[in-house]
Amino acid sequence: MIRPAARVAVVTALAVTALTACGRSDDTGGGATDAATLSEGAASGELTVWAMGAEGEALPDFVQEFTDANPDVDIEVVPIPWDAARDKFQTAIAAGTTPDVAMMGTTWMAEFGDAFAAVPDAIDTSGIFEGSLGTAELDGTAIGVPWYVDTRVLYYRTDLAEQAGWTEAPATQEDLKQMAADMQAKAGADYGIRLQSAGNDSFQGSLWAPWSNGASLMNDDQTEWTLDTPEMVEAYDYYTSFFSDGVANASADRSAGAQEAEFVAGTTPMLIDGPFMMGQLATLGGEGFEDKYATARIPAGESSTSFAGGSNLVVFQDSDNADAAWKLVDWLTQPDVQVQWYDVTGDLPSQQSAWDDPSLADDQKLAVFGEQLEDTQAPPVNTAWVQVGAAADSVLERMTVSGEAPEEALAALQQQASSIGVG
Repeated sequence: MIRPAARVAVVTALAVTALTACGRSDDTGGGATDAATLSEGAASGELTVWAMGAEGEALPDFVQEFTDANPDVDIEVVPIPWDAARDKFQTAIAAGTTPDVAMMGTTWMAEFGDAFAAVPDAIDTSGIFEGSLGTAELDGTAIGVPWYVDTRVLYYRTDLAEQAGWTEAPATQEDLKQMAADMQAKAGADYGIRLQSAGNDSFQGSLWAPWSNGASLMNDDQTEWTLDTPEMVEAYDYYTSFFSDGVANASADRSAGAQEAEFVAGTTPMLIDGPFMMGQLATLGGEGFEDKYATARIPAGESSTSFAGGSNLVVFQDSDNADAAWKLVDWLTQPDVQVQWYDVTGDLPSQQSAWDDPSLADDQKLAVFGEQLEDTQAPPVNTAWVQVGAAADSVLERMTVSGEAPEEALAALQQQASSIGVG
């Protein structure tokens, strides 16, 4: 509950002026403005902050410490449901009614980036995971600060792995394929591993394979798509072999909770997913199940590279109180504050030094995520990625379900991406 004495106003989405969905305005400015400077001393004035989901519910009480230290600032936190947020941002930008500060999903940074202010040099982001910093840059300019981070690691059933003759996690991609086959043949699993084969963002969920094989989605200067390179084709020859060899199920049930149920039942004893999976497995598996599985970094090819996601904090160019807004962002992204935020929400800190805190470092399964975050990449921050990613989802399904050769499928994807452009 919100403390009665709190000076933070919580406003439900229904109390906000109704915002009807519409397309994004073409007149969103010419990109992020020059980075502002920060004044010395405490923050003051009024701030409006938009945050989604569980973060929107937890943030009002959490920022009480900031208002205690800055008694002349008033913060109004507006919790917004995720399913309504995109339309609300579109409409607010078009109408010039944006908040001062907002939580922003990494995949939305390019779409709304023209409305964000550049990050002031006074905010030190040198301790933030490099892969996450890439999600907050647009055309070489930092337009947000990573708040909490997300990545994907390997989950595997240690009890079934031992039955199959494995006492350690697979270190290489070849080991991963062999371990999956052995758990299927020797430990009674229906399939050795659950891998993305179709559906929304399925291609994004498979990117650990090409990224770990030295492939890139775009060239170095981000002017061309590079989706049919030899490294990309080789990676998807490997990835699709799980399906063609029957080690992974291309027709697996994709309904909510299905992969967790299969993992707990042991019918599919490996999967690649994010930190939230641990809580779901604890609920479904019950007491003692945590002793039956472990987490591990993505098995290596040329590297062990996984997906970088999470949410960033942004300040809008139209903010009437940018100084206080950036001071709040700076506070929320301090390592000690991020540890407190993790204790409240379970959100993983973007600051690397926060991972030294015992609450994270002493949890062996969780510590793997901190290790993996040292080697991550993010999809391109450009407006074309939404279209290219959707096309890539269809191509992945053709490769995994229909058996189309990766060389042919990726050549078609490259042609389609080239026609879409880079945004």
